[in-house]
Amino acid sequence: MIDEIPIPSEQVKLFFMNLPFSKYIGLKLERIGNGQAVMTMPYQKNFIGDPKTGVLHGGVITTLLDSCCGAAVMTAGDPKTSTATIDLRIDYMRPAKPERTIIAEAMCYRVTNSVVFVRANAQDGTKEIPIATATGAFTSPF
Repeated sequence: MIDEIPIPSEQVKLFFMNLPFSKYIGLKLERIGNGQAVMTMPYQKNFIGDPKTGVLHGGVITTLLDSCCGAAVMTAGDPKTSTATIDLRIDYMRPAKPERTIIAEAMCYRVTNSVVFVRANAQDGTKEIPIATATGAFTSPF
């Protein structure tokens, strides 16, 4: 997990936390700054993808990872505009444990004038392998 980093811009936080779908699925921006972000999403029964096991649908995990990556991108420099996802690859490693909050961490590893490259993972608080990992390319807002 990344060190505690203060929110550098209330605008970035407000942007991500006021997106209607982010509100709907309960995303919470925990930490952000220096090209890194941590977001959480609570377990909700209305997002179950497998009724027999109670495992969350992969689509909400994808949304969490995409949003966390975007938030990290917005703090990798001095943004002049918002960012957009160019490419996002998600590798699902295992199902999330039911009833657990999902934690996503993202970090920018290369910033150019046109593209920002990001890596992320999602965990459910267990010591097991990640639920999913992501690599992505986002438009540069700088």
